Amino acid sequence: MAFTKTLEKVFEKFVPSPFVIAVFLTVLTIVLALLFTENTSGESHTISILKFWEKGIWNNDLLVFGYQMMLILVLGHILVLSKPMSALTDYVTGFVHSTASAVVLVSVTTMLVAFFNWGLGLIFGAIMARKVAEASLKRGFEINYPLVGAAGYVGLMIWHGGISGSAPLKVAESGHLPALMEGIVSIETAGQLPNLISTGETVLSWWNLILFLVLLIVIPLTLYYLAKKSPTKKLSFSSKSLSSEDDEVSSSTNKIENSKFAGIGFGVLLLAAFFIQYFDELVALIITPNMLNFFMLGLGIVLHGSFKSFGNALGESISGASGILIQFPLYFGIMGIMKDTGMVTMISQAFISISNEVTLPLFTFFSAGLVNIFVPSGGGQWALQGPIIIDAALKLGVPLPKIIMALSYGDQITNMLQPFWALPLLAITKLKAREILPYTVILMLVGSGVFLLGLLIF
Repeated sequence: MAFTKTLEKVFEKFVPSPFVIAVFLTVLTIVLALLFTENTSGESHTISILKFWEKGIWNNDLLVFGYQMMLILVLGHILVLSKPMSALTDYVTGFVHSTASAVVLVSVTTMLVAFFNWGLGLIFGAIMARKVAEASLKRGFEINYPLVGAAGYVGLMIWHGGISGSAPLKVAESGHLPALMEGIVSIETAGQLPNLISTGETVLSWWNLILFLVLLIVIPLTLYYLAKKSPTKKLSFSSKSLSSEDDEVSSSTNKIENSKFAGIGFGVLLLAAFFIQYFDELVALIITPNMLNFFMLGLGIVLHGSFKSFGNALGESISGASGILIQFPLYFGIMGIMKDTGMVTMISQAFISISNEVTLPLFTFFSAGLVNIFVPSGGGQWALQGPIIIDAALKLGVPLPKIIMALSYGDQITNMLQPFWALPLLAITKLKAREILPYTVILMLVGSGVFLLGLLIF
């Protein structure tokens, strides 16, 4: 395809590493703040912006959030590296015989897993893509590996509309909405706010599930078409199995570390505590980041069967989060600048000013997508942009669940353009961001069409 080849050449020539992109966005944000925001302090505007930047980098609430997100990522990775999950991925990739079959299999399974948990879906997709590469080397068929890698990344275009989505989970917490809007809206307007909005009204609503089902069909078909039109080649990286890297035989003689009774027993204890503590929330379809992490911790230990196996997987999983660890503070700094200078408000209100009851969800989608390029954190974006769109929705009479999902859709779709969350996938597959982005950009355009139509119809 001429369009795809052109995109490949452009990205190969001009797209730097994700870390350099973070640095570039930081500098760009500082410049834009200098040019388009007002100085309300008594000191130099440049000094004020740099202070906002430093304040954002070490924001305590964001650092807590970042730790929650890293736990989701690491614990999801640990789950995928367990022997039962590894056996499952080996079995499933046995059906792959070409790029076309690979991208359909990888994209469908990745989206299904990512709908449950974004971190699990990201790592699952990465390992599925790597397993496909291993299968192609072992069985001698050629594939378009970057396209398969892109298929393994599609979970990040549906995650915020799934049950681990930051905004839907936050509004499902009792008292979150009133606290979020405190001091922003009038007492009369605050009275219209519900104490919480359950996930049954957002991610598990019938209309969101329909959109997910449509994407579950359209995205694999798009990838299948691209696979039929794209060239393949023989892979050249080491054929050492990913599972062999992760399932090293332990040399430890410590009985407790290797004891299945101790490991599984403790995992079951964690799961029992989870269900005792969160049973009412589960029945009410309310799921929070701490709940997900607690559940995955217990399940991970049970599936690995011993503390030693779990510890080995933990060591492997943490390496995949290293890029996020160092880049998160940079994006928190960007968030600090955008929040304290009012840039997020400017972007959101620019879209809201031309909106009505019908178009507000659409413009919220676009503004969320734009903000996500600078702030690739669903929870952080909700904290900054959420109050603005909630206030607008109340004034224009737009249902709150719909406007929350409009922000979620916009936030997740531009992950196909912003490679920040692809870092673990790139580490596992040994691909480069510039290799998968030409394909993920196409998927972004297709997904945007689905979401926009859904917001108009529903």
